[in-house]
Amino acid sequence: MEPARAAWMLLLPLLLLLPALPAAAPGDFDPYRVLGVGRGSSQADIKKAYKRLAREWHPDKNKDPGAEDKFIQISKAYEILSNEEKRANFDRYGDAGESQGFSQHQHRQFHRFHDGFYFDESFFHFPFNSERRDTSDEKYLLHFSHYINEIVPDSFKKPYLIKITSDWCFSCIHIEPVWKEVAQELEALGAGIGVVHAGYERRLAHHLGAHSTPTLLGLINGKITFFHNAIVQENLRQFVENLLPGNLVEKITDKNYIRFLSDWRKDNKPHVLLFDHMPVVPLLYKLTAFAYRDYLSFGYVYVGLRGTEELSSQYNINVYSPTMMVFKEHIDRPADVVQAREMKKQLIDDFLSQNKFLMVPRLTNQKLFQELCPVKKSHRQRKYCVVLLTGEGEKFAEAYEAFLTFAVANTKDTLKFVHIYNERQPEFADALLMDDEKYRGRSAVVILERRNNAGKIAYKALEEAWQGSKEDNFILLDLLDQLRTDPGLLSSETVVADLNDELAPMFLIRWLYSTLDYISDCWDSLFHSNWREMMPLLSLLFSALFILFGTVIVQAFSDSSDTRDSPPSEKEETAAKTEKNDVSFSKESNSRIPKKGFVEVTELTDINYTSNLVRLRPGHMNVVLILSNSTKTPLLQKFALEVYTFTGSSSLHFSFLSLDKHREWLEYLLEFAQDVAPIPNQYDKHFLERDYTGYVLALNGHKKYFCLFKPHRSGDEGGTLGLCEDYDASLHTEARGKPSCSPGSRSIKNKLHKLSFWMERLLEGSLQRFYIPSWPALD
Repeated sequence: MEPARAAWMLLLPLLLLLPALPAAAPGDFDPYRVLGVGRGSSQADIKKAYKRLAREWHPDKNKDPGAEDKFIQISKAYEILSNEEKRANFDRYGDAGESQGFSQHQHRQFHRFHDGFYFDESFFHFPFNSERRDTSDEKYLLHFSHYINEIVPDSFKKPYLIKITSDWCFSCIHIEPVWKEVAQELEALGAGIGVVHAGYERRLAHHLGAHSTPTLLGLINGKITFFHNAIVQENLRQFVENLLPGNLVEKITDKNYIRFLSDWRKDNKPHVLLFDHMPVVPLLYKLTAFAYRDYLSFGYVYVGLRGTEELSSQYNINVYSPTMMVFKEHIDRPADVVQAREMKKQLIDDFLSQNKFLMVPRLTNQKLFQELCPVKKSHRQRKYCVVLLTGEGEKFAEAYEAFLTFAVANTKDTLKFVHIYNERQPEFADALLMDDEKYRGRSAVVILERRNNAGKIAYKALEEAWQGSKEDNFILLDLLDQLRTDPGLLSSETVVADLNDELAPMFLIRWLYSTLDYISDCWDSLFHSNWREMMPLLSLLFSALFILFGTVIVQAFSDSSDTRDSPPSEKEETAAKTEKNDVSFSKESNSRIPKKGFVEVTELTDINYTSNLVRLRPGHMNVVLILSNSTKTPLLQKFALEVYTFTGSSSLHFSFLSLDKHREWLEYLLEFAQDVAPIPNQYDKHFLERDYTGYVLALNGHKKYFCLFKPHRSGDEGGTLGLCEDYDASLHTEARGKPSCSPGSRSIKNKLHKLSFWMERLLEGSLQRFYIPSWPALD
C-alpha cells in the first residue's frame, strides 16, 4: 500500500502543473501566420490584411488549384482573430476551438496520461468543428460563383433544397440524420441538393437571406422560399413537392383522355401517360414533368380507380407494373412504351429524351427552330430541315397528312421534318417563298440548312406547290437523295428573322401571374421574415402615411386662411405679375436652368437601398453621383445643372453616394468594369486613396447592370470653367452670401463636364453595360 501511495504523491504535482504548460506547442494552424500579422496587431490591421488576402485568393478570381483551400484558411483565421474571446483563447492555449482552455496537443497528452482514469476525449472535444464535419455534405457544398452561374439557371429544370450550416452549431448536428436521409432520397428522385457553409461563404449566405443556422430553403425558377416547419423527413419532402407548380400533371380518366391526347395540335407537344396503382401522383413523376415541361405534356392514370377501365383496355395496360406511354400525332396508338416494376429516374430520362418532339413538330418560336435545325459544325455534322409551309384549317389537312406520312417513312438522323403556319410566321414564309404567286393559298416544301446564328440559311424550294400526290413524294425523295452526295444543291441563300413566340402567354396573364407571385412573397415575408429586414419597408410606409396626413392637415389650414384673406386689387395683381415676369426673365437670361431650378437628389443609404435600387421597377434607372464630404456641395450643384433637362423622364431617379461610407460597395461594382475603370493593385500603397469622386453610375436594378461615367481631367475643356460663376449665381439666389468660385471648386465641378451628353447616350441605350450577378449589400 505504501509504494502505491508514494507513486500517487509523485504523480499529483505533475497533474497540477499540466494545465500551466505554455502554449508554445502550437497546432498546425496559426491564424497570425496565415494572415501575415503580428500578435500585437490591432483589429483594423487584421481586417485590412484579411480583405487584401481574401481579394487575392478568392476562388472566383484566383484560378490556382489551391486557391479554395487557401481562402478557407484565410476565412478561418479571420474568424478566430476578429473575435476577441477566440483570439485570447488561442494566445493562451494555442487553439481557439477548445472550450476548456486546452489545446488539442495538450489534450491528447492529458488523455494518454490518464489511460487508467474514467476521462474520455469526448468529455472535452465537441464534434462540430470543420475537421469533423460530415463528409457527405462535401459534394453538395456551394460557392457564390457556382450558385449564380450554375445552380440558379439549373433551378428552372429542377427544385433545390439548400441547407445553410456552420461550425459550432448544436442544432445543425441534431438535424444531420434527417437531412442525410432526405438528401439521398430527393437526389435519387431528381431534386437538387445544396449546402452552404456560412463561415466560409458569408457572401452567399447573406445573398440567400440566411441570418441564422441551420436554415433550410428551397430554390425553384430562381426564386427562394424558406422552410419554417419542424425538420422531419415528411415535412421536407412535402416542402419540395409544394415548390412545384400545381398544374404539371393532369389526372386522366376515361372521360378526358381523348381530349388530353388530342391537345398535341394546340400545344405542339407529345403527350405522356403514366399508368400506376398509386392513388397520388408520385413525386418522381412530378419532378420529371417539371424538368421536361417545355417539351412534353404529362398525364397520370390511377389504374385502381373506377372510371379508367376503358383507358386501360384501349392500350392493353398491365395494371401490376408501372407503364409509361408517349403519344404523338396519332392518339390511337402510342409512339413509344416503357414498362418496369420500379420506375427509376435514369430509365425515365432516357425514355423521354428520345421522344421530346412530334414526328413533324410546328416551328412556334426561335428556340425550337434552333434546336430542331442546328447550325452545321462540320461537313460530317450537316443537319437539314424539310419545312412544310402551309396554312390552318381543313383546306390544308390533306397536304399536311401526306407530308406527315412521308416524314414517318423517311426519318433519318440528318433530316428533321417540321411545318410552319404562314399566317403566324409571315416574315419567315416571305423570306423563303419570295411571295411567289404559285404558292399563294397553297402549301410549299423547302429544304434548308442554317449557316450561322445570325439567321443566314441556304435553301431550295420545290418547284411546284405541295399537294401530297405520289409525284410530289417522288420529287422530294429524289432531292433528298441528291442532297446526300451534293450539298451544293441548296443554291439559294437568305437571312430570316427570328420566329415569333406563338405560345407565349398574353401580357395580361403574365402580369396577373407576376402580381400573384408578388402578393405571395409579401405574405410570406410578413409572417416569416426577420423583422430587421422589414424595418426599411415599415419605415417607408410610416413616412408615406406621415407625409400624406401632414399634407392634408396643412392644406386644410391653408384653405381656411385663404378664405379669410380679401382678394387683391387690380393694381396689386398687375404689379405682382410684372415683378414675376421680371424675376423669370432675369433667371432665364443668367442661366440655362429653367425657372424652377430644382432637382430632387436623395442620398443612397442602407435604409432606402432596397426600394431605390434592388426592387426598382423594370425600365427604371437610378443615376447615382459619387462624392465625398469635402466635395459634396460643388458636385451636387454641377450635377443638378447637368441632369436637370432629363428630370422630365419618370423612369429616371437621381441619388448620391458617400464615398467615405461606402467605398467597398463601389469598388465591388467597379470590379465588373475593369476595362473602363481598372482598380489599382491592392498592394499599391495608394490603393485606399483612390479618388472616385465625380463618377456617375446609372444602375438598372431589375436587369442587374450599370453604365459608368468617368470624370474628365481638370485640364480638359478648360473653357468650361467660366460656367462656375453663372451656375452659382443661378442656384443660390437665397441669402447665402456671395458665391465662391475658387480654382478648387472649378476643378471639382469640371469633373462632371459633358455629363449631359452622357445622359443623352444613356437614354438612347448606346452606352456600354456592365452586368453583375447580384446587387451587393450596402452596409
